[in-house]
Amino acid sequence: MYVVKSPLSDADLKVVAEALQGALVDLVDLSLVAKQVHWNVVGPRFRSVHLQLDEVVTTARAHSDTVAERASALGVSPDGRASTVATGSGIGPLQSGWVKDDDAVGVLVEALGAVITRMRERVAVTDDPDAVSQDILIAVTADLEKHHWMFQAAND
Repeated sequence: MYVVKSPLSDADLKVVAEALQGALVDLVDLSLVAKQVHWNVVGPRFRSVHLQLDEVVTTARAHSDTVAERASALGVSPDGRASTVATGSGIGPLQSGWVKDDDAVGVLVEALGAVITRMRERVAVTDDPDAVSQDILIAVTADLEKHHWMFQAAND
């Protein structure tokens, strides 16, 4: 059922819907992973890593809302339910318990890298069918790559 009629063809909408849904899932999971590590980070660099993790959470949450609203604008129902995120995310599992600050940085380098790889694929597939959605995905990727750089630079 379409409540909102998309200006895109059915074929283009399918490609764009999959890209936006995948982006939403990865962004929701990234915010959850970063917040989990934020709550559990320990070590001499606790404060700086703790604050840097919140910046990732803020970015991921803001972009997830933009991505979900773009899907809605195209007549696609976004799905950010826990079960959907758990089965569709490109981020690997996170161990429970305290996380040393050096390990926390490594976790975020890996998680951001995984999401960025998938975002770049989404940027590529949305080039022809929908430049507007592609532009959103480009902005998401740029912000995530900035965080990725900053965590890598902290990972001596």
